[in-house]
Amino acid sequence: MRTVLGLMILMAGTLPLAAQKDFLTNDEADQLREAQEPDARLKLFLRFARQRIDLLDQLFAKPKTGRSGMIHDTLEQFTQIMEAIDNNIDDAIRRQRPMTVLSSVAKEQREMLAKLEKFSAIDAPDKNRYQFALEQAIDSTRDSADLSEEDLKTRTHNVEVREADIKKQREAMMTPEQKEESEKGKAKVEAEKQGVAPGKKKPSLYKPGEKAGDKTGTGTPTPDKKQ
Repeated sequence: MRTVLGLMILMAGTLPLAAQKDFLTNDEADQLREAQEPDARLKLFLRFARQRIDLLDQLFAKPKTGRSGMIHDTLEQFTQIMEAIDNNIDDAIRRQRPMTVLSSVAKEQREMLAKLEKFSAIDAPDKNRYQFALEQAIDSTRDSADLSEEDLKTRTHNVEVREADIKKQREAMMTPEQKEESEKGKAKVEAEKQGVAPGKKKPSLYKPGEKAGDKTGTGTPTPDKKQ
């Protein structure tokens, strides 16, 4: 587990520029790649968020020249982690993956929200340099906590409605050619589900020219009698 001091060192400039722009460290990204279950991923995101809060605690406790940049960047990372939590929950709902930690997610988010609000009450001389990022972090955390506390059936319904709206918007923007390709793709998927090669008819038990109701009246062909 990476310590708060370790995070401060990383953010101070030991990581390459490209990595600093990401909201997770390389180590955190590696941990996420190893965690495939929704509950495990959500617990990791909560841990990463708590580490940012701990770092902010230290930064606010000791005013130093140049700290506003670190406060700003840490708040932005925290906000992106909250957004990642929302996205992972919605993705698990879409994929019908079970989750059991939503209540603890909401509880911890409320605790972190209280911390952020305390930071906001501090009248620091460099506040104008990070105030917008702090407001965004507070709003994002509050919204995410509200969603985590929402009844799962209600949230599932909202996710389905949102996905349907996005699908309609995407289809409305398609060219005729794109729509044709989309229909072909849907037909292919449906054919594969039924075990039929695209463009071919589903195998039939009837002889050429026969149809449902012939011979027996039941729709089931009868075997020919030997002469």
